[in-house]
Amino acid sequence: MYQKQSFKYLAVCLCSSLFSPLALAHDPVFGLGPHVLFKDGLEIAPEIHQSKNGNKRDTELGAEITYGLTGDWAAGIEAPYVSQSDGSQSERGQGDLRIFTKYRFWRKDGPGLQQSMSLALKLKTDTASNNLGTGTTDSILGLTYGYEGRKWYRWAAARYRFNNTNDAGLKRGNKLLLDLVAGIRPHQSGYMEPDTVWLIELNGELGQQAELGGNNLANTGGSEWFVSPGIFWTKRNFAIKAGVQIPLISNLNGNQIKSDYRAKLVLEWHL
Repeated sequence: MYQKQSFKYLAVCLCSSLFSPLALAHDPVFGLGPHVLFKDGLEIAPEIHQSKNGNKRDTELGAEITYGLTGDWAAGIEAPYVSQSDGSQSERGQGDLRIFTKYRFWRKDGPGLQQSMSLALKLKTDTASNNLGTGTTDSILGLTYGYEGRKWYRWAAARYRFNNTNDAGLKRGNKLLLDLVAGIRPHQSGYMEPDTVWLIELNGELGQQAELGGNNLANTGGSEWFVSPGIFWTKRNFAIKAGVQIPLISNLNGNQIKSDYRAKLVLEWHL
């Protein structure tokens, strides 16, 4: 009897260790994190984004599918449906498809702790309908670090967006994206129990001026910083991720409408 109870106890401990919330690694809501899927894993994530700048309101409904090529390399695709409104008229249709990949090149595990670093690449295609896209094929290259413990989380990331020139000769300015994120798990739960991590992000966007015919456009470029509270709630292989970006500092060039807010909600299934 004692041996059976001991074996059962060891099995429960092993399952708790393998499938703890730390094993189901988290990523920030708005920033870039180093998390990748396990080999042959599949993540399906319907999501909604909304932003408001003055009278302009953009809403994007999308589906993201990610596949684990190896234990350290994942790739996927995002398919958005976009709705844009400026108060007087609106347009709806397919947005630009995006293809992405992420490779984790460094990982260090400790008792209840995992640190990792990843490289990420995203390609935004020119596939939108009804002039709802940028008319260009653009790319984003990123580097990210994550510290994930049983209670505390930390992330840092830098991304650079390379924008191309559209058919009208307009080149939107390249943009540097910076993220600093902290998270806390107030209650340390087991794998079978719901798990909550509260997040606070600092997101910066530093953009170059756009060019037309080799000349800089005055009312383009500049910087914006956002403070972004959020939540990551998980239960087993299902997660809800949500947050709001609130403008903190705006230093845009010329006469540009400042951001009012941005919001994001993501549902994730790991299969």
